[in-house]
Amino acid sequence: MKRKAIIFGIKGTKLTFKEINLLKKHKPWGVILFSRNIKNIEQLKNLTKKIRNILKDKKYPIMVDQEGGTVSRLNAILDLSIFSQGYFGQIYKQDKKKFFIYYKVYINKICDILKYVGININTVPVLDVKRSKSHKIIGNRSFSSNPNIVKKIGNLCIDIYMKNKVGTVIKHIPGHGLSKEDSHFKIPTIKEKIENLKKIDFKPFEKSKSFFGMTAHIIYKEIDPDNTATHSKTLIHKIIRNNINFKGLLISDDLSMKALKYSLELNALKALRAGCNLVLHCNGNIREMSKLAKIIPTIDNFTKKKTSQFYKFLR
Repeated sequence: MKRKAIIFGIKGTKLTFKEINLLKKHKPWGVILFSRNIKNIEQLKNLTKKIRNILKDKKYPIMVDQEGGTVSRLNAILDLSIFSQGYFGQIYKQDKKKFFIYYKVYINKICDILKYVGININTVPVLDVKRSKSHKIIGNRSFSSNPNIVKKIGNLCIDIYMKNKVGTVIKHIPGHGLSKEDSHFKIPTIKEKIENLKKIDFKPFEKSKSFFGMTAHIIYKEIDPDNTATHSKTLIHKIIRNNINFKGLLISDDLSMKALKYSLELNALKALRAGCNLVLHCNGNIREMSKLAKIIPTIDNFTKKKTSQFYKFLR
């Protein structure tokens, strides 16, 4: 399997000539879709079919960022904007029996749509624990301020998606809840003691069965004062791999976000050198994609093995 260790976004509802050439020539590991790529259900189905035909791979990884609430990319098909993770967290606290019924129905419906249109990975669940000082970018994207609730609902979310044969991406590992900044625009720095981080923020991610995880573009000063988690060998190996014990493929959050302070190419290479298995580029800018495609290496043996396991899971 010769694939570049990168996931690309595309610009619109149809592939451009340049995007087709890029997919054919460079073979990125996967593609991620957003609202801008979705007009209706049949258009989306045709788009994923076209991507897979180009790559000559019926199980080619195609992702969507469909959390619910403010991050709902499928609204052109079905409006899911009221179903935030916070919404389900509130139901869980009020009535657990009702929660299990509602949440299972909700995820099963999402999976019905995803499977019909040809999407096999959703970038959920968000396992960030909501804190009193959390930036509003987290808000209702978090299930709860209680790490045990976040962990329980997160594990259930992964289990229901797995039963539906759809992959999940836990995020933002190892925890975004203490961030007072939006990493799309600025580097958040967390000064919390590592003991407290382990008890609260890291806890929901521990021993997750998710095939994929997405890093946080955050500096955890007690662990690595100089690098975001995405760029930190110490944090990826010591915390994510050994302490949290995450065994799946590690994907960087979007390379274009301002929390990463280097050039786009260097941001990508530093993430891979630190221990990310794949890097993510979302904005669909073909010039940026072409530059990255030239310098990104092919996937390593660990990524090949995990991708093969994911393909077997899909059946």
